[in-house]
Amino acid sequence: MIIKDLYSVNEAIRDKEVRVIGSDGQMIGVMSSMQAQKLADEAELDLVKISPTANPPVCKIMDYSKFKYEQAKRDKENRKNQTIVEIKEIRLSMTIDVGDIAVKTKQCLKFLEAGNKVKVSIRMKGRENARAYQGVKVMQDFFEGLGGKAVQDKKPVTEGRNITMMLSPAKN
Repeated sequence: MIIKDLYSVNEAIRDKEVRVIGSDGQMIGVMSSMQAQKLADEAELDLVKISPTANPPVCKIMDYSKFKYEQAKRDKENRKNQTIVEIKEIRLSMTIDVGDIAVKTKQCLKFLEAGNKVKVSIRMKGRENARAYQGVKVMQDFFEGLGGKAVQDKKPVTEGRNITMMLSPAKN
């Protein structure tokens, strides 16, 4: 994220009147942007427009490079603490056997324990379209086989030739 684009600094502030906040956080008052710039120059700091939509716009006298550094540090810390949830997909068929369902269940549990969401899908072919209820039953059986380690975000739904269901890890 580029902070320079978010804030107008020093001579880039072209408003006639601005509300000024001092470097200590105290409200100085409403004045022309030229006077505010003069105050900032006397304090050897920058004039930064922090609220351009206010009437009049709010500017603060601060060390802009220090502010930019701290903002970048905060953004980096937020990115580090952020968890990325991936969506994994498991495909079943309407005629899946018990052993195959056990393998798929084991794989699904592995995905869920890693903290990922799982999309379970069945693609119907030919005459299977007429018996979509069987696919939904296979999905329900698959979900029950997970033994309460998953939560259904989206119940099995028939969408054209596909039946899909979304699962996420259960909170213990």
